[in-house]
Amino acid sequence: MTRRAAAVRVAIAYHSGYGHTARQAEAVAEGAGEVEGVKVDLVPVDEPDGQLWTTLESADAIVFGSPTYLGASSAVFRAFAEQTGAIMQDGMRWRDKIAAGFTCSGSMSGDKFNTLTDLAVFAAQHGMLWVGLALPAGWNHSYSSIEDLNRLGGWLGALAQANADQPADLVPPETDLRTARVLGRRVAEVTRTYRRGAAGLGLAGAAG
Repeated sequence: MTRRAAAVRVAIAYHSGYGHTARQAEAVAEGAGEVEGVKVDLVPVDEPDGQLWTTLESADAIVFGSPTYLGASSAVFRAFAEQTGAIMQDGMRWRDKIAAGFTCSGSMSGDKFNTLTDLAVFAAQHGMLWVGLALPAGWNHSYSSIEDLNRLGGWLGALAQANADQPADLVPPETDLRTARVLGRRVAEVTRTYRRGAAGLGLAGAAG
């Protein structure tokens, strides 16, 4: 009898200062959870504890999220990232996990690309495999709309914009949350495919 494969585990590790990035994180989690055989863990990194590290250690993929403050990831997210140095030094324990990222800022641009680059470099230092958004740009023709997926035109990860004077129950707009769901679904699908392929090749560390 064929043994049933263990669930693919996707962790969403994020910080949110005012709740806007948390809504984006929830949308990423929703998208990942739509993929059959995938279990999703939504984990804020504000106060890293043993449970957080255990969840990330057991994940097949980690999607990192941070608000963009002054053109970079938040101080809280950076504090979390700096605490992962021991994981990197101890045999690069996150090596070959799938990684991706998302960010939200008050401005349309807000230098969000710098934050995604920060997250991607962080993942690369751990030997992780980065997955981008893989959507065409939206809202860039006279006939296109603010409701387009990827309306902010990013590919390294999912972007969102939230007006600074509106609470998290109103912004980011649904189009940005739908874009985040696409990223979550893509990460889950890529991770499932990668793990099945690794298991088929008999590579070390391939769960199943």
